[in-house]
Amino acid sequence: MAEEEIKEEVAAAEAEKDSKKISPLRKWIIISLVVVFLVAAGSGGWWYYRTHFSEPAEKEVEQTIDVKKGIWPLDSIIVNLMDNNGERYLKITIQLETSNEACIPELDLLKPEIMDGLLDLLSSKKYIQIVGFEGKQRLRDEIAIRVNNYLDKGQITKVYFTEFIIQ
Repeated sequence: MAEEEIKEEVAAAEAEKDSKKISPLRKWIIISLVVVFLVAAGSGGWWYYRTHFSEPAEKEVEQTIDVKKGIWPLDSIIVNLMDNNGERYLKITIQLETSNEACIPELDLLKPEIMDGLLDLLSSKKYIQIVGFEGKQRLRDEIAIRVNNYLDKGQITKVYFTEFIIQ
């Protein structure tokens, strides 16, 4: 009897061991399910990020592409600078970038007034005020403000100097 009990205990232990072992097929099924879950979670996270965080940047890019900017060139301007001896002069050629192409016809109509305002502005400058980089930047800002005062439809966004000679 003792032998039979021992055999029964050994058989029960082996059966318990077999039930704890995972078959290779079951192992592959579990690994596949984990991989599918991770791929689904990653895809869901990517989709959430794209829909909630990327749209504003894309919309801004689309808006800036739709607006066509125009360049309006001016004739060369030669003015005496307001120095003590009056021997220095400035020769400058300016091109103005507009916020849209629709204001270029308005600029053409207002060209005499704009040129007069720019002549007044440029002839009131001293050599020391426009000689350096900061002086030129300040002059660009002043020109943009002066021209924008004349405009109704758009505005000047940038001022380019294509020729800038001081003698």
